Amino acid sequence: MQHPQLLVGIDTGDDAAVYKLADGLAIIQTIDFFPPIVDDPYQFGAISAANSVSDVYAMGGTPLLALNVVCFPEDQPMHVLARILEGGADVAREADMLIVGGHTIKDREPKYGMSVTGLVDPEKVVANVGAVPGDRLVLTKPIGTGIITTALKAGVIDGAPVDAAVASMRRLNRDAADAMRTVGVNAATDVTGFGLVGHLLRMMEGSQTTAHLSVASVPLLDGARDLVEQGVAPGGTRANLDTVGARVGWHPDVADEDKLLMCDAQTSGGLLMAVSEDKADHLLRELATRDVPGKVIGVVAGGGSSPIQITP
Repeated sequence: MQHPQLLVGIDTGDDAAVYKLADGLAIIQTIDFFPPIVDDPYQFGAISAANSVSDVYAMGGTPLLALNVVCFPEDQPMHVLARILEGGADVAREADMLIVGGHTIKDREPKYGMSVTGLVDPEKVVANVGAVPGDRLVLTKPIGTGIITTALKAGVIDGAPVDAAVASMRRLNRDAADAMRTVGVNAATDVTGFGLVGHLLRMMEGSQTTAHLSVASVPLLDGARDLVEQGVAPGGTRANLDTVGARVGWHPDVADEDKLLMCDAQTSGGLLMAVSEDKADHLLRELATRDVPGKVIGVVAGGGSSPIQITP
């Protein structure tokens, strides 16, 4: 849909829309919800809320209001739902975001998330297109949450790797976005269900550029590589590889397990930013001062035979 006030719609594949209200003021609108990915109801609620608000941060905005979206079985105890909502409420408070209502329906499987409204200066919107040759690609969270949470459901992992994955998903992208706004970047997105490759593919195709990166440069959650070598990978991860893998220029030495890792469907992943070479070190310093583990994982070049080229 074309509209003079609609600054970002569906054309770029961004996960949120931006609508200009007046000079200097625009709103960001997004929604996300999903079934439990961890056993603890509180942590599920917190992770889902952090995931829901992430699109606002990825576009350079500040969250303002949220509406809860809840699906819940009639035969489940209400204290479970209360803990889910408590987790979401705690994250909302951390984000200085008001929960102002919501909607609940009966469903056979629990699901939870939020519709979030944020604010942004129309002149400072960060979309997932706009990367230019020479940009450095910076990622702010390790990947592997899809593989680890799938292993958790299967009962083949627990302890420290799970705790680290939960902590990563639970962490807001607020500080990363603050560093991004301070420095200024050319494009950004958050890494969620389409995996690192899927979201990077959107960025490169929309920018008519090519990303060059190596598997070794991409940070992984502890245990993720071992699990995928054991054959653990969610259906969404395998679907991502089937869908976008053919559009990637894989070096012949990239293992099948690494292809799955690069396509792993993430929940509440980090920000992926394309920043000019002369600002890259500044961005890394700003992230470090906020205790955000930013890392350069690749470089942007002019368009080539594939939008992404990946080496071992």
